[in-house]
Amino acid sequence: MEQSYIEQFREDLHEFYEVTDKFYKKEISVAEYKSFSGAFGSYAQRGGERSMLRLRLSGGEINKENLKFIADSIQKYQINLVHLTTCQTVQLHNLTKETVCALAGEAFEHGIITRGGGGDYPRNVMCSPLSGVADGEAFDVLPYAKEAADYLLGFIGKVKLPRKLKVCFSNNKENETHATFRDMGFVANENLTFDVYIAGGLGIKPKMGVLAAEGIKPSKILYCIKTMVEIFTQYGNYEKRSASRTRFLQETLGVEELQRIFREKLAGNLETENLDIAVNASEIDKKGGTVRPPAGQRLIKQKQEGLYAVSYHPVGGVPNPAFFKELYDAILPMEQVKVRLAPDQGLYVINLSGAEAEKILEITKEDGGTAFERSTACIGAAVCQVGIGNSQALLASCIKRVKEANLADGVLPPIHVSGCPSSCSAHQTAIIGLRGGKKQTADGPKDAFAIYINGNAWIGQERFGEEIGVMTAENIPEFFVELGRAVEKEGLCFTEFLERYPERIAAIFETVENGKV
Repeated sequence: MEQSYIEQFREDLHEFYEVTDKFYKKEISVAEYKSFSGAFGSYAQRGGERSMLRLRLSGGEINKENLKFIADSIQKYQINLVHLTTCQTVQLHNLTKETVCALAGEAFEHGIITRGGGGDYPRNVMCSPLSGVADGEAFDVLPYAKEAADYLLGFIGKVKLPRKLKVCFSNNKENETHATFRDMGFVANENLTFDVYIAGGLGIKPKMGVLAAEGIKPSKILYCIKTMVEIFTQYGNYEKRSASRTRFLQETLGVEELQRIFREKLAGNLETENLDIAVNASEIDKKGGTVRPPAGQRLIKQKQEGLYAVSYHPVGGVPNPAFFKELYDAILPMEQVKVRLAPDQGLYVINLSGAEAEKILEITKEDGGTAFERSTACIGAAVCQVGIGNSQALLASCIKRVKEANLADGVLPPIHVSGCPSSCSAHQTAIIGLRGGKKQTADGPKDAFAIYINGNAWIGQERFGEEIGVMTAENIPEFFVELGRAVEKEGLCFTEFLERYPERIAAIFETVENGKV
């Protein structure tokens, strides 16, 4: 990271402290504060009495120093709510004015930047969580994600974007980071090049990305990013906020014209700029060992012989805050071990020997467990200013009811629950997605969620889910029980059931919502 803008970020914190003090003294409104504080990765929570702070972690990687800072901060400030986000960041919640100001500065001193964590800025750069260790990957894309992250930080304070810009990297077809439908996505190819997708995104009027360039050498990725920033600032909508994301460029310019402009500008930048990068592939020379396979699929064999990754998915992406200290203490003596955040609100501990994997499996045993319990949910309306539905409460009630019904694992998939149309849980490309809202009933308006079926993020199969209707929140747990029973009765997993009997899902929806169960 260049020293010039590190020092600028440090100076910027003084303004954050001053404006935050004004907000808590009620001298400025929630809206005024939101338009300012997002630039520092912080927002006031619903009610305006507490704040959150988003720790930007490039590529979702947490090294031991980062983990120690998070664990120590939780203890020092008695933080009682931590949320793992779908953009591979850690959010600290329920912070007082004094705590959020202290943490913004202390995070910086420990190598964690919050600048640009929200607001109209380049956001945390995402990366496939098992990049570098996944068997069958095209190549390790994490070093390039980190280079991109450092480069994008250099635009903060120098370039005014219409709105946020999300950049990500994918190492395989699973496409966990949604590289083919983000503002900008780099998809790794077996021939050690990237295909580049632009102007995609979820939320209101979602769009799949546009294939803008193919066969880009990894050393040339910063030219592509500069090109995207130039296009967004030249053609992005600065007047109408609701139309200020890159995906709307597909409408204003047209797909073919957008491709032409990108390729033309990229060619010019390749001629005039000096942005080549060279990265050193990470070397893992650790010796492994065998491990007794546990029940379930939380143990993953790495491509490095004898090494393992362990997955952990706290329900709703909300781990017990004390977990971070326990995890840090466990991995401290383990060589080359790191933590990677996943876009589904889980995490992986990687580069484990057999004996080390056994220890991590033990301390992560409170994992969600079943596929359904490993669902994704945004923080929800109880905390988020703009939330409509209480995503966390809904997911908790669904899991409780499904457990009571004693359904077999696999008859229900992981679901993705968003509290509003912003699609923070990526409900629009989930196999089952839910989006918070309201529904008018005979008893008046009630909390409700639109339900989407059959979305897919896999490269080559990308599609948005189809909305089958809006269901009151009170009926949704029973909907999943009835759906699970139908799948179980057929002796199938949910994916097979969906392929064979797609019409039955809508029928179950109607039966439950109309009170005919």
